[in-house]
Amino acid sequence: MSNAKDEDDGKWTRRLSTWARTLAILGLIIAIIGVTLGRYDVVPKLVGFGGLALGGLVALVAFVLGVIGLLLGLRHRSPARGRAILAIVLSLPFVAFIATRPALSGKVPAIHDITTDLANPPAFTKLPLRADNLAGVGTVDNWRKIHAAAYGDIKTVRIARAPAQVIANAARIAKENGWEIALNDPTAGKLEATASVSFIRFHDDIAVRATSADNGTASIVDVRSVSRIGVSDMGVNAKRIRSFLAQLQGA
Repeated sequence: MSNAKDEDDGKWTRRLSTWARTLAILGLIIAIIGVTLGRYDVVPKLVGFGGLALGGLVALVAFVLGVIGLLLGLRHRSPARGRAILAIVLSLPFVAFIATRPALSGKVPAIHDITTDLANPPAFTKLPLRADNLAGVGTVDNWRKIHAAAYGDIKTVRIARAPAQVIANAARIAKENGWEIALNDPTAGKLEATASVSFIRFHDDIAVRATSADNGTASIVDVRSVSRIGVSDMGVNAKRIRSFLAQLQGA
């Protein structure tokens, strides 16, 4: 009876380990295809990201089956445990990705338009502002309330340089950061650029405004960073503005 049970458990170990390995490879393929097609705009960015999410869910199932298969394999010393280990190794990055998303999204508000000036954000003149820019917030007042509560540290800065020099420095920094410049107008004190985020290359648009102060010897500088798609930017735009202003003030 014991031998029959061990043989039956051995079959389940092989089955689970094989399924785990197959699903882990399948999840990896789905994710790679999704993000690659999204990166090169063969499919919409969110569709490509959906491929990553789907691949992650498939990998999660593979991870669970792999753990069960490994435990059974260790118990019965089955050679199939190697398949289970491979499944766990392949699926672990996806499991970590899925596990960290709720924690990251819970730390930031579900908004995607971040600026130093809530009353009068820098306007986009070359790059179009997305038509559904109030998605997720409903009204401008609600957006301002959420923004102020989450990003009170992001404020207008004063730089002791003329607006033209500030914009020239901003353009240089933008290029160093890998942004694609759409508008560079030092005379008007304006800069617009696009940044790409992650392998899939989500696009965020940035507007910089430098207003003359102290008879032209200083500038009041405001920045705006807006994600083209999605509701929550996962805090990316705020992080970008903080980093950019720190670079600009040190230029």
